[in-house]
Amino acid sequence: MDWTISILGSQQSFGDDDEEQFELITEGSFSRCGDKTRISYSDVGMPGPGTSETTFLVEPSRITLTRASWYGGDMVFDEKKKHHFLYQTPFGALTMGIDTESITRELNERGGGLHIKYALDVDNVVVSRNSFKIDVKPA
Repeated sequence: MDWTISILGSQQSFGDDDEEQFELITEGSFSRCGDKTRISYSDVGMPGPGTSETTFLVEPSRITLTRASWYGGDMVFDEKKKHHFLYQTPFGALTMGIDTESITRELNERGGGLHIKYALDVDNVVVSRNSFKIDVKPA
């Protein structure tokens, strides 16, 4: 079955009162196995060669965002815990931190929603506050 995945993201850079938003509506896959949920879609038009697959693996204790491309690394969202990852760019790698403020899960076999709020830092200096609101429903 095909699924419609709607993502509303926001980013507010440190020291900037304006919030940037983006919206993506695409088709993808959605599956549940026990207490794990997988949401995946293709990133057509993302920087880098070809297309990339983005996957949110939702587990009871955390959410892992994986982009299968040459950019970036896995982003781990774990409420009230900080995780670091290596972000690869064409100019070199940066160590970034994710400090998850809140996660709301409302997922079942018919789809549902996911909301993640987090702060992003580079070398332990907060650069932005971000959020993802993801809605999944049958196409």
